[in-house]
Amino acid sequence: MIETEEFEFSPRVLSPEETMDDGDIELTLRPQTLHDYVGQEKVKENLAIYIEAAKRRGEPLDHVLLYGPPGLGKTTLSGIIAHELGVNLRVTTGPAIEKPGDLVALLTSLSDNDVLFIDEIHRLSRAVEEILYPALEDRVIDIIIGKGPSARSIRMDLKPFTLIGATTRAGQLSSPLRDRFGVIQRLELYTKEQLCDIIRRSAMILGIPCETDGAMEIAGRARGTPRIANRLLKRVRDFADVMGNGQITQQIASIALSRLEIDELGLDSLDRRMLTMIIKGYAGGPVGLDTLAAAIGEESVTLEDVCEPFLMQLGFLGRTPRGRVATALAYEHLGFKAPENSGGNDGQLTF
Repeated sequence: MIETEEFEFSPRVLSPEETMDDGDIELTLRPQTLHDYVGQEKVKENLAIYIEAAKRRGEPLDHVLLYGPPGLGKTTLSGIIAHELGVNLRVTTGPAIEKPGDLVALLTSLSDNDVLFIDEIHRLSRAVEEILYPALEDRVIDIIIGKGPSARSIRMDLKPFTLIGATTRAGQLSSPLRDRFGVIQRLELYTKEQLCDIIRRSAMILGIPCETDGAMEIAGRARGTPRIANRLLKRVRDFADVMGNGQITQQIASIALSRLEIDELGLDSLDRRMLTMIIKGYAGGPVGLDTLAAAIGEESVTLEDVCEPFLMQLGFLGRTPRGRVATALAYEHLGFKAPENSGGNDGQLTF
């Protein structure tokens, strides 16, 4: 049996990865149409054309690859595509498809023009990928029956279908797999105004009184990610119920997020510990990632996948051949005096 999505719990409020606590509420808040989907305007405009063209021709939509940072709505968008096409959606993940037989079972169970969504598609095994190639290109799968000299191959036709693959690491997709997607779209981080609209929509669905200023306060600290914005909305609601009259105002939101140690730019305690260790412990860097992780008691993969992208986007962190360095902006934000050579100890910064 193929299991659907499994998620690991992460206690970090600003983690963009989905947690057990997010599952039910995300299902409730997910929009069902492109019209209700906030942000990603270029992606929406293109998909609307592709979907309408496929419906007019009575054909399945070409295979779609969605990539970008976690928490931006790739799973939500796949559901919207299936809804707009008026077909069924099957959801699974790359790690859940362990054997070629698992994929064969999935593909043969699809009805005409159905959508198969594979999250973390870059984590498919090579053996499973080999089965997927002819399925995407020719709508057939080759099954080997028997072993040894008596083994024979049987080609089985598949019903027309659309594969939607989602990945946070498009660079890890093999070229043969990536080339078989006709529609490739990158999802970008959201603006503060877009996140404010998402928060107000979520608050309305959940029945949470929320002022525009309160929504903007949350949006400014959500790191450009709707998943984080919705998670913060729930946490701020708790403070509004206990410390206020249940309504989320700018003041309540500011107090709640400060209690959660999330500052006005969206940095939390882990981000600040990381930057402070580089500045105070290693004179601004450079320092190796593993050394830095050991110094602050965190996993290096957490720093690399969760902290670094956002800090580099803000211009607070740089990569050099010798390690990570804190920039002058990081010194200023944390209240330290920047040395003259801050952010460029070896002259080869990479952002």
